[in-house]
Amino acid sequence: MTLSEYIPGHSFIHKTPPGLKLVIMAVLGTLLFVYPNTIFAAITLAVVVVLYPLARISFKVMLAQLKPIFIILVLLFAVQWLMVGWQSGLLVVLRLCALMLVASLITLTTRSSDMIDALERRLTWLYYLGINPAKISLALSLALRFIPVLAAITQEVREAQKARGLNNSVIAVAIPVIVRTLKMADSIAAALEARAYDPQSPYRRKKSAKNEMSDVD
Repeated sequence: MTLSEYIPGHSFIHKTPPGLKLVIMAVLGTLLFVYPNTIFAAITLAVVVVLYPLARISFKVMLAQLKPIFIILVLLFAVQWLMVGWQSGLLVVLRLCALMLVASLITLTTRSSDMIDALERRLTWLYYLGINPAKISLALSLALRFIPVLAAITQEVREAQKARGLNNSVIAVAIPVIVRTLKMADSIAAALEARAYDPQSPYRRKKSAKNEMSDVD
């Protein structure tokens, strides 16, 4: 079962520019929290659910995106119901489901390299503020890509600790998750280093290319 791994396809969602997808997600996330309305959140979630079959992605894969956070959703709903009301709990669950599915849909229909390039092009202006847009784009794309991965790791650890009778211990779940996350970060860093990744902005790359050409001349 695929969890936020790129699924090749030729749907209009696959063909939509990565930059536009990220802008839509940002706008949608902002509206969901600025406009706290249960009906609006439900309609948004319904629209996102419809987009999955349009992208030729099965409902089984879609539900797999929510499975790792199912317990969290239940707890949030219960807490909101006890402290505020069931309507508030439903609103929180609808918001998180919509945002999770939108983020997953983007990663399922967009290559990581295309996402990094799109972010880097949109953030080029940061270079003039002394900030490397290539590093920012890489960090954002990795964060977006690995949110569901971390959720899956948490779910795996919880199931393993449940078999040992430790599922109610926060420390027994948190420590293995932290260790596995750090190991994953080391592996990613090693992979980037092995590939000689050079996080330069497009402006810096063009400037370097011009310098190399002038040296050759």
